[in-house]
Amino acid sequence: MLDPRRMVVLAAVVLLALSAGAAVASPAKPKPTAIATAVPTAPPPPPQVQLPPPKIYLFRGAMGPIFSTGMDRLSEKLTKAGFSADVYEFTLCRLVGNRVISSYKESPAPIVMIGHSMGGLCSIIISEMAAKENIPVSLVIIIDPAHATGNVPLNVERFINIFMSDSVLGGGDVVAEPGYRGHYASFDLKENSRVTHINIEKSDDIHRQIIDMVTQLPRIPPQTQVDAVPLRYVVPANTPVELWDSGVRVPVRAGDTMESIAAANRVPLWSIAQSNSLPENAPLTPGQSIIVPRHLMPLEPAAAMATPPGRR
Repeated sequence: MLDPRRMVVLAAVVLLALSAGAAVASPAKPKPTAIATAVPTAPPPPPQVQLPPPKIYLFRGAMGPIFSTGMDRLSEKLTKAGFSADVYEFTLCRLVGNRVISSYKESPAPIVMIGHSMGGLCSIIISEMAAKENIPVSLVIIIDPAHATGNVPLNVERFINIFMSDSVLGGGDVVAEPGYRGHYASFDLKENSRVTHINIEKSDDIHRQIIDMVTQLPRIPPQTQVDAVPLRYVVPANTPVELWDSGVRVPVRAGDTMESIAAANRVPLWSIAQSNSLPENAPLTPGQSIIVPRHLMPLEPAAAMATPPGRR
């Protein structure tokens, strides 16, 4: 009879042998290796094409060397800023128009036209001539144009009219052709008793803003036209003109008021009220859409805060 202690040792040896055999027969499953998956990356945005400097054409009104001298002063300021800016009599309108078209065909560059009185009418005529040649006009600014001035053609990308609707010599309330998709802004200064037909084009503040706009033109992305809302204002008396390019729709959030939206966008309260045909204290509903005037390029922080919203 075997010694019990030997039996225990023997049993242990048998169990160890069986375990080793099982390990050989059924090797451990290898751990699955992670499969590297390629994470798709968005293609880099196409580089923004820097347009050449705009070519600027300014037009005097009737008896321009006497009554439209503001066009000459503006031309001098634009030239000093590094732009090509020439002044013409409106009587040479179609001759200059042919020159504008041939110059664009030879060397395409943004076209800017600025006209006072009959010079404003001339700016629209040349825009119509360019439209027939499928040539875009980047910016047209007319200052108290003649009543006979036609509509803004569809090839004009940005249009601004600064006028007095009660003016006898000017007063052209110019509208856009049906289907117009560009930027449109109209500023009626009839309530400002200090402005007349023969000094409206001489404002240094308006000149400064025009130069800023011309400077921004080569850097403005084309898609900003998509959501442009036309603006039409009667500027309150003794209020400086701020040349917004168009409007944009802003959704109302809970707690918003007309005043808070004006402050957030750094625009005067009256501009919000007129854009939306609402009283300045009108209650707003969340989800409602409010039209707010805007600049094509955001204001620099220092310039934006230079004038408090309530004092524009």
